[in-house]
Amino acid sequence: MISIIITTYKEPKTIGKAIESFLRQDIKDIEILVVAPDKETLDVAKKYEKVKIIKEPVKAGKSAAINMAIKYVSQKSEIVILSDGDVYVSKNSLSNLLHFFNNKKIGAVSGNPVSLNQKNNKYGYWAYLLTRIADLRRRRAVKAKKRFFCSGYLFAIRKKLLPKLPKELLSEDGYISHKVYEQGYSIAYSPKSEVFVNYPTNFNDWIIQKKRSAGGYNQNYKILGVKMRSFTSESIGFFDFFKFVSSLREFFWLIQLFLARIYLWLVIYRDINIKKKKSGEIWQRVESTK
Repeated sequence: MISIIITTYKEPKTIGKAIESFLRQDIKDIEILVVAPDKETLDVAKKYEKVKIIKEPVKAGKSAAINMAIKYVSQKSEIVILSDGDVYVSKNSLSNLLHFFNNKKIGAVSGNPVSLNQKNNKYGYWAYLLTRIADLRRRRAVKAKKRFFCSGYLFAIRKKLLPKLPKELLSEDGYISHKVYEQGYSIAYSPKSEVFVNYPTNFNDWIIQKKRSAGGYNQNYKILGVKMRSFTSESIGFFDFFKFVSSLREFFWLIQLFLARIYLWLVIYRDINIKKKKSGEIWQRVESTK
């Protein structure tokens, strides 16, 4: 039995496609659990007979939703797959994820986020570039037998390794990944397990999304004492970005991306170290991805 947990909030337009993409997989012995606090999303999810509905009493964040959902997972399940209500997976994504678990040393497997945005504009190009860089770095990490972290958009984990998540956690994927390594297991990467994602289409939403993810890694450093991501670590492999430049226009967009990342890290430093903002203040909904 494989359990799929889809965490979602106010995504009635996308949750159906997310569910259907899992129902079309070639793995039959699965259960799908949809966790949400809002009626609109759950009303759509209820139309699918094989879906188990879990209503959160209040909107408390993704980590709280996962903690709640795991209580409803079948006792027969050995593998839990985590995904979101505003993405969908490619054909055979699950089988490509699951075959790695034949190796008993593998504790979790990351999927491969792919941008749905058109790359003929700046924000679409940024999404394309950053997802391809992430793919490249995960492939290199696997080859070099170095640690890397799962993508929160799609990953699978042995149920026994899934920890209880702290409240107000911003980056559950980084936290869970660290806990997998901490328990003596490795993480694998499945490039064929594609998960299709809409990324922000304006600068304000881009900052909100990246502040949430990058800020989450900063938060994990304070919780776990392990530095997962920083401006310095992101600067490593600087010249890899130029491999994905095919025109003068894309070159200028790339330079703008570098400047935007510098600004992002300054904002994160200000919010966390100067303004002492809590995670609830940092986490904001990104409307342009819905």
